[in-house]
Amino acid sequence: MKKNVLLVIAGMAIMLVAVVIVGSNTRNDASVASISDQEVYYPSTEELAPDEMRVVALGTGMPNARPKQAAACWLVELGNGDKFLFDIGTGSAERLSAQKIPMDYLDKLFVGHLHSDHVGDFDALWIGGVIGNRVKPLRVWGPSGTDPTMGTKYYVETLQEAYKWDIAGRLGKIDMRGAEVIVTEFDYKGENQIVYNENGVVIRSFPAIHAIDGSVSYTLEWNGLKFAYSSDTYPNKWWMEYALDCDIAVHECFASPQTMVEKQKFLPAEALNVATQIHTSPGQFGKVMSDIQPKLAVGYHFFNDFDTAPLVYEEIRKTYDGPLALAVDYMVFNVDKNGHKVRMSAIDEDVWPSNSVYGKAAPTGQPVMPTGFTMQGRVNYNDVVKEYYDNINKLYNEKVPYPQGIK
Repeated sequence: MKKNVLLVIAGMAIMLVAVVIVGSNTRNDASVASISDQEVYYPSTEELAPDEMRVVALGTGMPNARPKQAAACWLVELGNGDKFLFDIGTGSAERLSAQKIPMDYLDKLFVGHLHSDHVGDFDALWIGGVIGNRVKPLRVWGPSGTDPTMGTKYYVETLQEAYKWDIAGRLGKIDMRGAEVIVTEFDYKGENQIVYNENGVVIRSFPAIHAIDGSVSYTLEWNGLKFAYSSDTYPNKWWMEYALDCDIAVHECFASPQTMVEKQKFLPAEALNVATQIHTSPGQFGKVMSDIQPKLAVGYHFFNDFDTAPLVYEEIRKTYDGPLALAVDYMVFNVDKNGHKVRMSAIDEDVWPSNSVYGKAAPTGQPVMPTGFTMQGRVNYNDVVKEYYDNINKLYNEKVPYPQGIK
């Protein structure tokens, strides 16, 4: 195998990507035979090998939203069938749906910290997942805080309270089993503590340094492979120790202070503080990767554009000369013991949800309906609606009764 550094232009973004060439798909004739080794990843068309890991970037941008890049979210898929989400930032649920994975498999979320750009689409994963046919409970792991109101459990419970109207409006009308949320909150101070250990997969957490107390980073180990995810952090001793020699290191690489002034319109004092003291700047990112020597370093958490990526790359290369990818949404990494394959994912913008893996159940319980005041305003076209009931019952061999009491 041969390592190359390539300049890849995707749309208007420039990404400097270190890849491992795993084969050739050169066409020697004008035949229409299919290409076996695709340079583009088509979701839901490639089975993972039993010893293979796939990592998909579903949110690589900054806290403020924009169409090109959602906020932080990373999907890890393993050859044993397990799938894990790390963070679920604003806008990332849309990218997740494009992976065409049944929502029953997307039931394990690991939160790095509680900034909106890392949990902003939690409601879309939770309730949107129910609408998308998840019937299993959503399982969430995340750090504690300095007091109970600053931890993951409090965040989820208060969000459930905030969505009380939403949940009540669906009960008895659709299968709501997937609306259950199971939270595992662990001590943010734990160093390399095991927070998940199932089916041969071990996920550990360790402290991160970001904004206030209560941020963590993670490693996932399986089948001799190791994935490390920083979430947001200032360079720290825990990452240096526990992410050492990993197969793929996804670490924040924030925009340079100059870019924060010129593009984000920050004051110089703001830019320096945010880009070098709260986050990891490109030059600091390079130093981190030089110290841990991953098989592939992946930088994210900046707006990766044709005019910003070159500066990020230049600053990283002052302190790091190893394999590097500057992430953008829908970048896909296939990882095994032989190396890495880096591609971009195709996007089906007309995607619909997949079926439930375990089968849907009829709604249970008495549905909550509008009160008499609201209901008396209904205009009932019974002839039209009854025809829908008759057609659906005939088409799907069902016996769904027409609602009683409707005149």
